[in-house]
Amino acid sequence: MKIALAQLNYHIGNFELNSSKIIDCIRKSKAEGAELVVFSELSVTGYYPHDLLERKEFIEQSHQTLQHIASHCIGIAAIVGGPSINPEPRGKKLFNSAFFMNESIIQHTINKSLLPTYDIFDEYRHFEPNKKFSVIEFGGKKLAITICEDLWDEQETQNEFGREKLYQLSPLKELSALNPDMVINLSASPFSYNQENWRKNILVKNSKKYQLPILYVNQVGAQTELVFDGGSFFLDKSGEIREELNYFEEDFRIIDTESGGQNLQPKTEYIEKIYEALILGIRDYFGKMGFRKATLGLSGGIDSALVLVLAVEALGKENVRVLLMPSRYSSDHSVDDALQLAKNLNIQYEIIPIQNMVDSFEQSLSGVFAGLDSDITEENIQARTRGILLMAISNKFGNILLNTTNKSECAVGYGTLYGDMNGGLSVLGDVYKTDIFKMARWINRDHEIIPGNTISKPPSAELRPDQKDSDSLPDYEILDQILFDYIELNLSPAEIISRGFDEATVLRTVKMVNNNEYKRFQAPPILRISSKAFGFGRRMPLVARYS
Repeated sequence: MKIALAQLNYHIGNFELNSSKIIDCIRKSKAEGAELVVFSELSVTGYYPHDLLERKEFIEQSHQTLQHIASHCIGIAAIVGGPSINPEPRGKKLFNSAFFMNESIIQHTINKSLLPTYDIFDEYRHFEPNKKFSVIEFGGKKLAITICEDLWDEQETQNEFGREKLYQLSPLKELSALNPDMVINLSASPFSYNQENWRKNILVKNSKKYQLPILYVNQVGAQTELVFDGGSFFLDKSGEIREELNYFEEDFRIIDTESGGQNLQPKTEYIEKIYEALILGIRDYFGKMGFRKATLGLSGGIDSALVLVLAVEALGKENVRVLLMPSRYSSDHSVDDALQLAKNLNIQYEIIPIQNMVDSFEQSLSGVFAGLDSDITEENIQARTRGILLMAISNKFGNILLNTTNKSECAVGYGTLYGDMNGGLSVLGDVYKTDIFKMARWINRDHEIIPGNTISKPPSAELRPDQKDSDSLPDYEILDQILFDYIELNLSPAEIISRGFDEATVLRTVKMVNNNEYKRFQAPPILRISSKAFGFGRRMPLVARYS
């Protein structure tokens, strides 16, 4: 059977755009001789609509759009994802469904059974789980149609990232008893650099276990903080990947399930994948929100340098402008490095020294602060002064401010609210400092874009004389390992210490993470590239006593 895989970038709630993309692919699939074309999970609405699903008009528009799409399925069948109404009086009002369309109508509706409620997912808030299983006969084949997690066998969901025994039901086991010829999976699986192989391995294992070919169609594109990487593929019944679509871009391919060749994507390093994910995240956040231009503060440090490179790649150099805002503590080489990067990228920049403004604030506060020593208060005045200037550029010219705080800093609260934590989007908030250094070196692999001194010098906020990050924090090589164990792996302090880390360093780090939840609560949305990003994926109480 010739089946088209349509890996598309959807826009939540944009029914006109989404349906246009879907219908175009249906026409293309038919013209190129496919019998069936498959789209991803909730493709008609975009994933994930959250509480838009509670609006009657949203569901009605979704239903009308599905009917319109079905009217174009003449001489070809399609499987499209969307919400459907639960006819039963009990339970949730909706199902997360796959609609099998043929002969201009919706012939079958298949509902999702395993509804994720971990990390960034909360599908059980809106959907009722399916408990009935059947296969569809089409083209002389029995098709088992599944949606995302429904392919995860209960015994195969254990891994090192806290997904142990998520479900007590195995839809694939139920469906295999009906003797299908192949499994088709509609997915919306976001990118995570430390889980992507796990995701693929589960499908490979289950293909081998049940001796079934699997067609896996993922979506691509970013929806606020979530970045979907695509990478749709076809597995034969022995678990071999025969066809694999591109990552981080829309793609389309017709698979001959009887004689599919071996067309695989080249393997790339995780740093390159994070780089591509962040660019896609920036581009779609701006494009889908109707924004065009970005601004940020360029300090001469590695974080702002990396965000600038990513923004220029995502939006174009003509759409990015930066401010250099030196104070008395800014070193000459930091200003020189920032200038060199701006010139390397040929972007608009302005230099606005802040010392007179900082002095004015301190003079105004001198009576209130009389007799008190200078401390972090004066450092924060500098950061907030820069924040005021950047937001003025944002307001006056419509340039969205990109936040440059990295995950290591965000985790331990090494940032100033209403200062360097300002922004409409946090680009690096899910990237540890050690990976930022790796990415900067990767960017410079062919020729120097980021000045070498920016990468090699000790990190510093430059808010007091001779300041270094290591004055306030453990070395990043140690800090990031502890943070990964505590945040991604959810290990206790005792478990982390048992791995060989210094007890005092672990306890101090964990305390900083716990004490700064209130700052992260007020941070901008963070592009998610790991299995546990701050924001929707890690919902901790602000007022709590942590053990």
